Amino acid sequence: MIEVIDLHKTYGRGTAATRALNGINLSVRPGEFVAIMGRSGSGKSTLLHILGLLDSPTRGQFFVQGRDMLKLTETERSRFRLEEFGYVFQEYSLLPGMSILENVCVPAIGLGKGNNIRKRATDLLQVVGLGERLKHQPGEVSGGEQQRAAIARALINRPAILFADEPTASLDVTSSRVVLELFRKLNKELGQTIVMVTHEPDDRQYVDRVVWLKDGLIATEDGHPRFDGVSDAA
Repeated sequence: MIEVIDLHKTYGRGTAATRALNGINLSVRPGEFVAIMGRSGSGKSTLLHILGLLDSPTRGQFFVQGRDMLKLTETERSRFRLEEFGYVFQEYSLLPGMSILENVCVPAIGLGKGNNIRKRATDLLQVVGLGERLKHQPGEVSGGEQQRAAIARALINRPAILFADEPTASLDVTSSRVVLELFRKLNKELGQTIVMVTHEPDDRQYVDRVVWLKDGLIATEDGHPRFDGVSDAA
């Protein structure tokens, strides 16, 4: 599903350069739920943003479903993001002035999909437990409910991969558990491939595998370098 080879990312130049990734080798299989973990500044979000085509590496190779992501034009990248990827971030980014149902429909409208979109959005909101919140505005529901609506929105175009960057960082313990259990349900029951950045040790119980980063490199949990791009399951 995902294949990354010797991926590097450097911000800035000369003495001001910051090396965020220092040669990442990583594979993610179809239907796998992977957590990317490590201390602040380890390169977690940088790696996720590159995998999600939200940023570009300085050098290296990167394939999704056998397709070379680094050879896509900007137009092709935008289309690929809409068609193949779904995103859930720490901030829910729901649009005010639109209902929860309308917010979920937005990515599908971006692809010009008009037929049965409201029905699919309604079905997804049922799946995430918001069947009674369709007409509510974002400000009329809780943070946990807004994040579940954001998950439904991320799934509207049937993405091959769902990327989540600290999806529970703004939530309380109860809401965080609900979101993570929803991710696990989507993964186990629907086979949804999920790549999630998290800093919470307890989140390991929900995933198939943890990829640890330290100083821009794959590492073992105790911080030792590892060069095969994998780590032990949690």
